Amino acid sequence: MPKMPDMSNPGWAVEGRALELSFGGLVALAASDFQFPASGVTAVIGPNGSGKSTVLAAVAGLHRPSAGEIVVLGDTPRQSQPRVAFVPQSTKVNDALPVTVREVVSMGRYAALGLIGRFVAADRTAVDQALQRLDLTDLSHRHLRELSGGQRQRVFVAQGLVQDRQLLLMDEPTSALDLVSAAVIESVIDEERLTGRPLAVTTHDLGDAQRADHVVLLANRVVAEGPPESVLTAAHLSEAYRFDVTEIGGRLALDDPAHAPVGGRHTHVDPPDPASPRPDR
Repeated sequence: MPKMPDMSNPGWAVEGRALELSFGGLVALAASDFQFPASGVTAVIGPNGSGKSTVLAAVAGLHRPSAGEIVVLGDTPRQSQPRVAFVPQSTKVNDALPVTVREVVSMGRYAALGLIGRFVAADRTAVDQALQRLDLTDLSHRHLRELSGGQRQRVFVAQGLVQDRQLLLMDEPTSALDLVSAAVIESVIDEERLTGRPLAVTTHDLGDAQRADHVVLLANRVVAEGPPESVLTAAHLSEAYRFDVTEIGGRLALDDPAHAPVGGRHTHVDPPDPASPRPDR
C-alpha cells in the first residue's frame, strides 16, 4: 500500500519550475511554472498540440526536460517512477499483442512481485477488484485485440489502478470513447478522488475540467492554473484556443475545430459558480 499524502498539509505532488519541453525539434511547452496538488484531481486541458501529453510524459519520467526542472513526489521524475502509475491512451498501445485482458491487468503487479516473482492471494485479489471496478470481469479471458477501443482503454485504466501507486496519471482516458466506457472511467476517477490520492488527467472536455479540483490550462505554455472557477473563463479559454469563446445564456460556447466532440459529450459548459459546492469528485 503506498504512503498516502498528508491531508493536513497537502502541498504539491508535482511542481514544474521554468520547465521547457521539446518534442521532435518543436517546443511542446515553453518555460512554465505549474503545480499538481498532493490530493484530488488535476485536469490538464488545452487544444490539440498544446503539450498536454508531453507534460504528463515528463511527470512520468518518460520525457526529459530541455530546460528547467520538474519535481515529482519530492524527487526527480526518474527517482519517483516506482511511485507513479501512468495510463497512456489506448491508441498508443499495440492492441494486437496475443494477451488476455486479465494478463494485461496483471502486468501492473509485476514491479511489486519482488525476487520470487510469484503472484500471491493479495495480487490476485487486487486484479479481481480492478477488473470489477472497470466492468471487465466478463471479458477477462478475451484477447486484447478482440475488444473495442473503449474496452481496451478500460483495461489500461485497470492496469494503472492495480499498481496501487502514490500518484496516478491518465492521458485522455475518456477521449473518443463510447458513452458506457467513458461513464465507467469517470466513476473510477470519482472513487479515486475520495481516497485522497493525487490523480492527474489530460482532457479535451471542459465538463471534465470543471469537475476537477485543480486545472492547468495549456497552449504550449501555462495560460492559467488553479481552481476551475478561476481558470475556465472566457478570457483564458479564448487565449488558449485562439478564437473567441462566448457566453450565451449563462453557458460558455467553445467549438475547437481541431477536436470534434464525441456524440453524447459536450463542449458547452456552465461557467463554475464560486458560491456553489464542487461536485463530489
